[in-house]
Parts: sequence; C-alpha cells; structure tokens
Amino acid sequence: MLDKPFKVFLVDDDPFCRQLMEQAIRGLDFQDVHSFDNGAACLDALIDEPDIIFLDQMMGSVSGTDALKAIKRFNPDIYVVLVSGQQQVQVAVDSLKYGAFDYVVKDEQLLDRITAVLTKIGQVQELLASRQKTKSKFLSLFSL
Repeated sequence: MLDKPFKVFLVDDDPFCRQLMEQAIRGLDFQDVHSFDNGAACLDALIDEPDIIFLDQMMGSVSGTDALKAIKRFNPDIYVVLVSGQQQVQVAVDSLKYGAFDYVVKDEQLLDRITAVLTKIGQVQELLASRQKTKSKFLSLFSL
C-alpha cells in the first residue's frame, strides 16, 4: 500500500476505539503505530515525526480541531485524519479547512474507511514521488 514504513499516531480517549483502530492498522502491515489517549500527549510526541495521525475530534482538554491546528503548525506535511463519532458537516468542513487530509465518522464502516484513507494516502505519495522524478528529469535537461 505505502512504499516506506510510515509512522502512525492514533489519538483517541476511548480505549476500545483506539485498540480497534490500532489492530486494523497493524493488520494492514503498518508496524510503527503509537497510541495516545489525549491530544496533549500526541502534541508532546510530534518530535518523533509521525507521517500519519488519526485524531479523535472529541477529547478532553485539547479538542481534535485544536490539536490539528497545532500539528499543522509543527509540520504541515503530516497527514492528519480527523475521526469523530458525530456526522457534523461543519466540523468536517472546518477540519478540512484547517488542513486535515480527511474526516472519518466512527460507525460500523470505520475500519473500511481507515483502509480507504490509507490507500488514498498511498496514492498521493505515489503521485508526489512521480512528479518529483519528472521535475528532476526536466531540471537535468537544463544542466547539460
């Protein structure tokens, strides 16, 4: 699915949901998965350079939206996927506006949606890599 070993952070204050997502992601051959039960702990660990963060919207002291903004200030290239128990269109729109890669609702389709999002991230990575190769070839023509 994804070429390089991605580091994935899971942030959810619901231990059942967090474990369920972790098992699903590990089942897709992601080995470097770290779980956090609150947004502040995730923000403290950003120095470990995660590639993908699944972030619960409704948590204790730090909301998913606040954590998203802080993550994007720290490193705008991290793929942040907001995960929520509610289908609130405005929250989804706001999260995308603040730089989330996607917004996923916690329901019976959650594991399928996580798989789809990870596949989409893989496709974006492939596209970016192919564009980089094309750009490099193009620039090398000028250095002849």
